[in-house]
Amino acid sequence: MNATEIKEQSAKAIELKTGLADFYGTQAYHRFSPLFPNLVLTDGANYLANKAGAFWLMDIIGSYQKECQRDDMLRDMQFWTLKVTDGEAVVTCERDTNNVAFTQDIPYTDFPLDEIKLYVCNNGDYMVVLLPSEY
Repeated sequence: MNATEIKEQSAKAIELKTGLADFYGTQAYHRFSPLFPNLVLTDGANYLANKAGAFWLMDIIGSYQKECQRDDMLRDMQFWTLKVTDGEAVVTCERDTNNVAFTQDIPYTDFPLDEIKLYVCNNGDYMVVLLPSEY
């Protein structure tokens, strides 16, 4: 990356962090893909996906839901983390702290933050992707 790209990436990260700080609770659930009709996003998770161009992250979470439903500990609550280093990333799903269920390497990403954590909770009708501040 050149200096201009780094500056733009930094500005995007600051804008995203500032926007994400405004989410506590949610007013609505948002469907994002017909491939995952039982997975919905809260207002904050939807903001993240739109603002950061991270629907691919939601797709990754959605793609693991069948496996998650077969795991007693993941059926009701999942802890997802995306960690970015030098344009590459690792997505991790944990049952609990340091109890990793799945990891997936992402060979390239322009995701603007170094790390984001998301929760996935079973609300009875849907699996809901939310920001920790919305829990």
